[in-house]
Amino acid sequence: MSKGMEGGVSRRSFLKGAGVAAAAVAGSAALAGCASGSTGAASGDWMPKSWDYECDLLVVGYGGAGMWASLIGADECGQQVLVLEKAPVRGGGNSSINNGEFAIINDAEGMRQYWHEMTQDVDTPSAVIDAWIDEGLRNCEYADKYELEYDINEKAIAGTIPEYSFLPGGEGCQSIADPPGFGMASFEILDQKRKDLGVEVLFDCHDEHLIQNPDTKEIVGCTTMIGSEEKTVKARKGVILCTGGFEFNEDMKRKYLKCYPFKFEGWKYNTGDGIRMTEEVGGKLWHMGMAGAMYGMWTRDPENDFLILIMPSDQTFIYTDRLGKRWVDEMRIGSPHNGWHAFTHFSDEICDYDHCPSWCVFDQTLFESGPMSTRQGDWFECGNFTTMLPDELRDWEGWSDDNQAEVDKGWIIKADTLEELAAKMKAIDKWMDADTLKATVDTWNQVCENGEDPEFHRSAATLNPLNNPPFYAYTVYPGSCSTLGGAMKNEHGQVLDVFAEQPIPRLYGAGSFGNIHSHTYGITGGNVAENMIWGRISARHAASLDAWDEKK
Repeated sequence: MSKGMEGGVSRRSFLKGAGVAAAAVAGSAALAGCASGSTGAASGDWMPKSWDYECDLLVVGYGGAGMWASLIGADECGQQVLVLEKAPVRGGGNSSINNGEFAIINDAEGMRQYWHEMTQDVDTPSAVIDAWIDEGLRNCEYADKYELEYDINEKAIAGTIPEYSFLPGGEGCQSIADPPGFGMASFEILDQKRKDLGVEVLFDCHDEHLIQNPDTKEIVGCTTMIGSEEKTVKARKGVILCTGGFEFNEDMKRKYLKCYPFKFEGWKYNTGDGIRMTEEVGGKLWHMGMAGAMYGMWTRDPENDFLILIMPSDQTFIYTDRLGKRWVDEMRIGSPHNGWHAFTHFSDEICDYDHCPSWCVFDQTLFESGPMSTRQGDWFECGNFTTMLPDELRDWEGWSDDNQAEVDKGWIIKADTLEELAAKMKAIDKWMDADTLKATVDTWNQVCENGEDPEFHRSAATLNPLNNPPFYAYTVYPGSCSTLGGAMKNEHGQVLDVFAEQPIPRLYGAGSFGNIHSHTYGITGGNVAENMIWGRISARHAASLDAWDEKK
């Protein structure tokens, strides 16, 4: 097959079909670009007759990446920047409600070796890794410039630095910047800098479609709905997509992630808009099956459809699979950002993923030991309940003091006996077997009495029996942080076409929208670093271009 052929379809034919499809999707928004190779623009109907907004750089999404792209575009590059944000009252994305830690590179060559080992040189080109490292060396410089507060630590909240320090190049290649107040405080500081620069953010923006010149393939702006009104936005130099992942798009999660359900906490406006926009203009996606995530409680509550990180104050619990069998050392499941991999185990016995869901089973001892998750004002106040979120954006108020509210809501199942507990679990998942669950708990209690876990080698200090009724259980699903898939980019942050041969002119991607990690997340503080690094790179490159409307 020739280079211009893929799957029996020529490059020209594919792009022609893609152009027609995009026109069909976006026709109502006057985005009906002509097929590749046609003269098509004769009608001139692809270009809006007027523009509601104009700017040099258009940033779509006001999370961490959008923040950095805006600051660099306006401050360092002197461009007129406009930002579109989906949330109705405040931006920030996951970046404003996470730990806020960002990677610091101590050893560039070591980091380079580590990156190549981690990505296995498969789908993250060397030039992209090199650009990340070269720009990442300046993370502290820019944090200082914009007056961010942080301490430099050799240990992160999530664990080791980097996450797989045993890989070649990993030892000593990285430290971490740890800001007070997590990501919320950093967001407030940078948001004020944005205001001081006069960068405008338009809120309640949704259903964007890129406007693409059908002949040159240049992206010249976009349409957006602001509330219920459609608006057109001219971007004279470039559009930077900083739309985050698709954590709250159930269709995309079913399509791209390894198993389902896969649930998240965080910014509920991350619904994969940038992915759709990229596909409409013939862009290539990458790392779509990748997430920076561990696991937690899915509420199974339509009114509160998100994942909660559980932080029990006692170690009196076990994990079972869907059939009621213990399957892991519960104290050591995996990396804090990659623990989800363990939950995607496929079982021929049930022809399904048998660890999704898993069950956390415990008794009154753990229930009475204290709150099982974080609350507003706690030391770990980050996520979709944080105090600094406006009421309109906050999903819940945090965990209760005595765990009782979560039982009342049905998030935690309660029963007087293990047999009753198993029956309630079976009502949720048909594969649960009462006899197996009872045998598992009996075996566990014997393990605790013996002081040794011969099957999974859980430490002796954590071997606490389950013999204090009533008994409790909740479902454990993979998830928590963010998906990492999105548009494939080059070393300049430019989005590549579907064949990964050429950049789509004037289109960029930054942040967790197309994170450069491939099969695993391994850079502690990597998501915040992605925002800083690619926001800066993309803004600079776009700002260096001549304005498309000055060519006439």
